[in-house]
Amino acid sequence: MYPSATFLRISELCLVAVLAPHTSPCPSSVSDSMENWLKESGAVGLDDLELANFQVTGRGVRSLQYYKEGERVLTIPCGILWTVEHAYADPLLGPALRSVQPPLTVEDTLATYILFVRSRKSGYNGLRSHVTALPTSYSSSIFFTENELEVCAGTSLYTITKQLKRQIEEDYASLVARIFGQYQDLFPLDKFTIEDYKWAVSTVWSRGMDFVLPDENSIRLLAPFADMLNHSSEVKQCHVYDASSGNLSVLAGKDYKAGDQVFINYGPLPNNRLLRLYGFVLSSNPNDSYDIVLSTHPTAPFWEQKQKLWISAGLDSTCTISLTLTDPLPKNVLRYLRIQRLDESDLSVMQVDATDGIINESNEVEVLQFLVDSFCGLLENFGTQLEMLEEQLAASVHPPGGNAWAAAHVSLGEQRVLRLARKRAEDLLAAAESGRGRRGDLSPLARCANCDKVSGPFMLCGRCKAVVYCTRTCQVVHYKEHKVVCRVISTASKNGLEMK
Repeated sequence: MYPSATFLRISELCLVAVLAPHTSPCPSSVSDSMENWLKESGAVGLDDLELANFQVTGRGVRSLQYYKEGERVLTIPCGILWTVEHAYADPLLGPALRSVQPPLTVEDTLATYILFVRSRKSGYNGLRSHVTALPTSYSSSIFFTENELEVCAGTSLYTITKQLKRQIEEDYASLVARIFGQYQDLFPLDKFTIEDYKWAVSTVWSRGMDFVLPDENSIRLLAPFADMLNHSSEVKQCHVYDASSGNLSVLAGKDYKAGDQVFINYGPLPNNRLLRLYGFVLSSNPNDSYDIVLSTHPTAPFWEQKQKLWISAGLDSTCTISLTLTDPLPKNVLRYLRIQRLDESDLSVMQVDATDGIINESNEVEVLQFLVDSFCGLLENFGTQLEMLEEQLAASVHPPGGNAWAAAHVSLGEQRVLRLARKRAEDLLAAAESGRGRRGDLSPLARCANCDKVSGPFMLCGRCKAVVYCTRTCQVVHYKEHKVVCRVISTASKNGLEMK
């Protein structure tokens, strides 16, 4: 009997963030102090920008003039960026960091640097003005109460947040043993508590920017003032690192007029990652996904032969594959599982590229039945089913904008993806069992999305063009369940994402 693939839940629209990190308004004296330091240090563009509070996103950056898309809005010079290099170059902090072997991670180095500056009673005036302007608390999932987190039980966010909380405790204990406790004159433990560490790590998660350098190395940095810009997916990705000068610049991701909020784009991220790292979600996020890990132990039968086939197919014995709203059952999932379930007779005649299609009927049925069973099991593990969550959100059981409300949106997104994946696997299984698989036809049988009828004629949903119905009655009955996914898929299609 072959080991089953392991399913793990992992990290990873033209809308702005609908839940902002918990930020208190920045006092004008604090923002003035930071801006004066930035200008003295060579920052460019601050005279045409200001920090302001906005109704939806909370604190952000407002434009005081017109900007055309692509125009440079802001430049923060290299010398005042928070980087690992600058931490090691600090005359007080650097020697302590260099004494730690193996070195601290980039994340822990930056978190330690931020806490070190915050703890100083004198000196570091410029950097301290930035730290003072940072949020005093965050709404990322590691700060959720148990009851708030339970709303998304069964999701990747739930599993990873539990793991992160344990990991943070272990990492903090390691820092105390390796550096904080060794240099208590630099790191007074009353200012380097585990709560301080969680805050600093969340600062790095939510405000850090990552860039790949020309030499293929990478850099993570925090840029004062630039880190006050909020996310919107309606703007192009517009923050740029100049490797030659070391400066960080922000370009206009769209046209702005005076009074507009200026945004950056964090990238096409699902809600589970947005909430874990940044503390907000997007309602009906078209980038929602569910990551699965497919894994086979090296002691499994014929593992070496299968490993060669996985590699030839661009895979490996352990693969992480994202299921998305537009591609809920990627071909690589099928390729992997077809190879995993090959028996000795199959392997003896197997061609390198044969896994692009059906190998044989029994293999295909086994793979698809496994997927249907697995998706059903994953969906059953959600603490609150999709329909109930929708009713709770409509009735404001979870206060809009709160932690439980955000957790509910993560659960909605992942359940929608898994339901689409299950439906796709069921349709392919029906096609394989009907005998169409013997002809190598991978397309699923047309099936009414409401009653599962498989004989036509059918009506195509005119909006998303992703489902069919046997009658107008079935379309009306199914509308409540289908409307959100329909809106997301049709919006994604307008933004250039193809439904597969």
